[in-house]
Amino acid sequence: MGRYVVRRLLQMIPVFIGATLLIFLMVNVMGDPIAGLCGDRQCDPATAAQLKKEFGLDKPVWQQYVTYMGNVFTGDFGTAFNGQPVTELMASAFPVTIRLTIVAILFEIVIGITLGVVTGLHRGRPVDTGVLLATLVVISVPTFVTGLLLQLLLGVQWGWIKPSVSPEAPFNELIVPGLVLASVSLAYVTRLTRTSIAENKRADYVRTAVAKGLPRHRVVTRHLLRNSLIPVVTFIGTDIGALMGGAIVTERIFNIHGVGYQLYQGILRQNTQTVVGFVTVLVLVFLVANLLVDLLYAVLDPRIRYA
Repeated sequence: MGRYVVRRLLQMIPVFIGATLLIFLMVNVMGDPIAGLCGDRQCDPATAAQLKKEFGLDKPVWQQYVTYMGNVFTGDFGTAFNGQPVTELMASAFPVTIRLTIVAILFEIVIGITLGVVTGLHRGRPVDTGVLLATLVVISVPTFVTGLLLQLLLGVQWGWIKPSVSPEAPFNELIVPGLVLASVSLAYVTRLTRTSIAENKRADYVRTAVAKGLPRHRVVTRHLLRNSLIPVVTFIGTDIGALMGGAIVTERIFNIHGVGYQLYQGILRQNTQTVVGFVTVLVLVFLVANLLVDLLYAVLDPRIRYA
């Protein structure tokens, strides 16, 4: 196991460099940060040259990338165009989005897997049909429609929640935004769990466990569910980074100043340091989540061994 982890960590290095290089080139080559910094008015050549020199944009792109990566390994993600260090923006944004992601993942695990197990064990029955139709509706409706509808009903008309989240964003105010963020993924988790349960229910090891007279709950939890969760864990693991980086719509609807909000502001203002810095951290989140998912395979299925 230890050798496998070391090998995976070494494999993550070129992936990290390649992903950050791609994002860095896309942001710096395809956009004009100085134009975004000057606003609607076009900068005069002297001011543009001074700003490029001040932010190091007068150097070749490869040299800018090498300088940026060198600073990243020292914990310096650069400075935004307003003079605020990007690490300060991260310190205020990431805790909020992490809490929102935790709420969303809990909805996926608790509701999604539970509904998937129930429908998988009762495939073809009315409860299965009803859940399938409900998940199809959730997948079909865009997230911004679901978010605005819940905000209007629960927040404005019924007054059960605040229409917008406070700057501190405690867990109790993130329940509805977390449900909106997790809605589509929750539907996919339900369908994926249902399919996996229904297929493994006919496997030989399940029939053997039933023939040995094991209690039904033990057959489901100890044998059927563990093997059926492997594709579900894969989806949830990769979905962690997607939820953190794709929360722009949800955070805009509920006025949550998290990672999605900062990325939106950075893209809108062509603030390259902010965008590249946040995406760099999100790449690390994806890589770590995938590593943890691979390690969980051995926990769920004893037949999987890493050398």
